[in-house]
Amino acid sequence: QVQLVESGGGLVQAGGSLRLSCAASGGAFSSYVMGWFRQAPGKERELVGVISWSVGMIFLEDSVKGRFTISRDNVKSTAYLQMNNLKPEDTAVYYCAADRRPRVSLPTTVDEYTYWGQGTQVTVSS
Repeated sequence: QVQLVESGGGLVQAGGSLRLSCAASGGAFSSYVMGWFRQAPGKERELVGVISWSVGMIFLEDSVKGRFTISRDNVKSTAYLQMNNLKPEDTAVYYCAADRRPRVSLPTTVDEYTYWGQGTQVTVSS
């Protein structure tokens, strides 16, 4: 059983930056694919990006490409989401998720992840 805890959210002005962390415990972190999702009020949870266990594969949604980066430190059992040039439309609760079921491609949907963090609020003011 993997436990995930996000941190690093907060209130920031448009154009600012935040770095979210997702600390994992209770499992072999290096064997898990890590995903970042977000959910704005009244909207469905949507994918932000994914990083494979070996850091060999990274996927980012078009809406955040060039602004957000995903990384992980398998020694620290922590995944990161660096968010730059934030926009008001990035306001949401951000979640990290983990899964290690064998797949041909990176998991990109909510249903493909087994473990979830509690979420951290990111608010971008205009």
